[in-house]
Amino acid sequence: MDLHLLIDNLTNPALLFFFLGIIAVRLKSDLEIPGNSSKFISLYLLLSIGFKGGQELSHSELTLEIIWSLVFGVVLALVVPIYTFFILRRKYSIENSGAIAASYGSVSAVTFVTALSFLEMEQVSFGGHMVAVMAIMEAPSIMIGVLLMSIMNKNAKDAIPLGKVLKHALTNGSVLLIMGSLVVGFLASEQQAAGIKPFTTDIFKGFLAVFLLDMGITSGKKISSFLKKGWFAVLFSIVIPLFNGILVALISTTFIESIGNRFLLAILAASASYIAVPAAMRLVAPKANPGLYVPMALAVTFPFNITIGLPLYLYLVQIFN
Repeated sequence: MDLHLLIDNLTNPALLFFFLGIIAVRLKSDLEIPGNSSKFISLYLLLSIGFKGGQELSHSELTLEIIWSLVFGVVLALVVPIYTFFILRRKYSIENSGAIAASYGSVSAVTFVTALSFLEMEQVSFGGHMVAVMAIMEAPSIMIGVLLMSIMNKNAKDAIPLGKVLKHALTNGSVLLIMGSLVVGFLASEQQAAGIKPFTTDIFKGFLAVFLLDMGITSGKKISSFLKKGWFAVLFSIVIPLFNGILVALISTTFIESIGNRFLLAILAASASYIAVPAAMRLVAPKANPGLYVPMALAVTFPFNITIGLPLYLYLVQIFN
C-alpha cells in the first residue's frame, strides 16, 4: 500500500478526533457529546451529503456507468447478506445470523461520508450518483436478512409481514433524509444551492470531526465488552469487510472507469450498518442480540475501514485502473 495514502489518512483531523474519543474512554474521562447534539450532527451530515449529491446528479447525464453502479449496489445488498448468513450460522442463532448478515449487506453512511472527505483530501473526483447508490443499499439487505430468518425458522409464530419490514426500512429516518435531500438537491438550481453553501459545504468538515469524536467515544465504550464474546466475531468483523472491499475494487474495473466511484463502491461493500439495520431489527428480530451485531459494525468494522480500509481500497483501485 502507498505509504503516503496511509499517512494522509491517519493525520486527517477528523480521524484524529475519532482516536481522541477512544483515548478519552480509556482514560475514564467524562468527555461526551450530548445525545441531542450527536443526533443533530448525524442528521446534518446526511442532509448535507444528500443535497450535494443531488446537485452533482442534476449536472450529470444518465450514463451507462451510473446505471451499472446503481444495479451493482443493489446486487451487493442482496448477495452479501446471503453468503454471510450461512457463514454466521456455524456459530450463531438464526436471529443473530440474520441481523449480522443484514448489517454487513447494508452500508454505513458515516463511513461513506468519511470516505468522501478522504477523496477530497486526495483530490480525487467522484460522481454525485454514488449518494443514490448508498441510499438504495439500505433496504434490500434488511429484506434479505428477514427473509432468511423466516425461511430458516419455519416455526416462527410472530413473523412480521415483509411489506411492513420494507416500509419500515424505507421510512427509517436516515434513509428518508438522505433520499429526500438528494431529491431536494436535484431540484434546486445552482443559484439556490449557492445560497445555503455556507451551511451544506463550508462547515461540513468541522461537524464531521465532532461526530467522529462522538463515534470514538461510543466505540471505546463498546469494544471492551465486545472482545469478551470471542475471536469469531472480531475476525468476521475484519475479514468479511476486507474481502468484500477488495473483491469489489477488482470487479468494478470491468464496468466503471472513475477511480473515485470504484473506491466508493468498495467502501460501501466493506462497510456495515449500525444505524438503519439495528433500528429495523429491534422491530423484526427482537431475539437478536444488539450487544453482538452493533459492536461488530461500530467498534470493529467502522474503525478498521476509516483507518486502514480507506487508503487500502484507494490504492487498489489506482493500481488496477
